[in-house]
Amino acid sequence: MISYTNKMDADELLQQTKALAKHMSVYQPSLAPDITSNAVVSESAIEELLSECEEKWKELEELQNKLTLIETLEDTGSEFSQLMTRVKALTSELNQWQKREPELLSKNHDVLVAVGKEELQRVNKELEMVLSCCQAKNDKLNQDLKSEQKWLEEQEELLKAVTDKAAELQNEVMEFSESRAMRELKVKINQVKTYQEKLLEDLGEFIEEHFPLPHQQGNASKKKKNVPQEPTADLISLQEILELLMNKILQTPHEPYATIDNTFWPPYVEMLLRYGVVLRHPEDPNRIRMEAFHQ
Repeated sequence: MISYTNKMDADELLQQTKALAKHMSVYQPSLAPDITSNAVVSESAIEELLSECEEKWKELEELQNKLTLIETLEDTGSEFSQLMTRVKALTSELNQWQKREPELLSKNHDVLVAVGKEELQRVNKELEMVLSCCQAKNDKLNQDLKSEQKWLEEQEELLKAVTDKAAELQNEVMEFSESRAMRELKVKINQVKTYQEKLLEDLGEFIEEHFPLPHQQGNASKKKKNVPQEPTADLISLQEILELLMNKILQTPHEPYATIDNTFWPPYVEMLLRYGVVLRHPEDPNRIRMEAFHQ
């Protein structure tokens, strides 16, 4: 993200620069005309500048002579005396600079106006450069701000889309945990019932083919031999015996035993007992139950 503190500092600097430029533009008419390469300066001003330069040069020569003399004394004296002499010289020079008041370069009005105007023009150019830099920086910050705002809007739209999708998925999960789960459970129950019915049909066909009732077998043999049929009891098939025992377990699991009566053909009962399909009651041998479904 953009540092808004830097943007505020740049704006403040820009405002100050504009105010200073406006202040300078107010006093611009009262300034002297621009100094050009062809500008004419009075001879008295030139002579005054030359005389001042000669005086300053003489002062520099005197100072140079003093420094040379001090260096000569330092070379001839001991180390301690050299240090003391240098300290005194520096102290004296410090006192002179503290008592000295700053002087103008020249007291000529034309020279001062020309130098001041040149300095103001230099400062004005520097301020214009600062102003252009601040404007460029401000434009760059504005572009960065716009790009960051656009990125922020895109992120907010993305966040909204993700939030809506999460809410939609949550609703789907809730629906799946209730209604969809019940529907799938009902479908599985129907599939189990269909499979159970198919198994029972296949079991009935298998039992009817391989374990027929005894009077059916006797009728077939007696028809071949032309022997008159004898009345037999109403026996139930092996499939009916198994269905009776299974219904006992499902309907009355606490009492899964069925009583053996005349409708049970003894060979079928013995076969079921021998193969461990059914078990007798420990106290009543005439009652049997299904072994496979009893825990």
